[in-house]
Amino acid sequence: MSQRATTDEEHRLIERFKQGSPDAMEEIVDLYEEGLYNFGLRMCGQREDAEDIIQDTLLSAFRYLKDFREETRLKNWLYKIAANACFRKRRKKKCEPDYELSLEDLVPGEGAAGRYDIPDWTEDPSVNLLRSELKEVIEEAVHSLPPIYRMVFNLRDVEEFSTEETADIMDITPQAVKTRLHRARLYLREKITERYRKDVPHA
Repeated sequence: MSQRATTDEEHRLIERFKQGSPDAMEEIVDLYEEGLYNFGLRMCGQREDAEDIIQDTLLSAFRYLKDFREETRLKNWLYKIAANACFRKRRKKKCEPDYELSLEDLVPGEGAAGRYDIPDWTEDPSVNLLRSELKEVIEEAVHSLPPIYRMVFNLRDVEEFSTEETADIMDITPQAVKTRLHRARLYLREKITERYRKDVPHA
């Protein structure tokens, strides 16, 4: 049998659900509904879409939870369902095509295949300042990311999943997560800096 990856709390909750406890279902909703809704809202930008995503996610979760083998965290499993729901929603709309962010366009002279360190978004004082002063601008910049990059950014920098967890949720390699996150952060820094410069009065 595979080693259990769920926490003790998650394990007890899942076991109670499998035994038919209606309270367990309510507790799962209470624990994860708000986070999943906010994730859907950040991905889609529309409250109606976020509501659809959380409904689809919870319905799928309760349909298949009885067969859940606990090889990953319950939270991770729910976000994986939500991520798939987001991509299905986007495909139905057919108005937001994915495209690759060219690293050469973002950082001249830095090749996509080269070695690099991912910029640390949280430890940059200037970005922290922009985060507090230009929240709306940041949200707009994040939503302007191509969906595959927006997904990585939201899972890693907002939801704080690890690189490996994000790779599992999105069914991509850890290296792909690192590459997309690197490009997403550079893109966002450029977008936010560009807007910030426009707002600074010239002498």
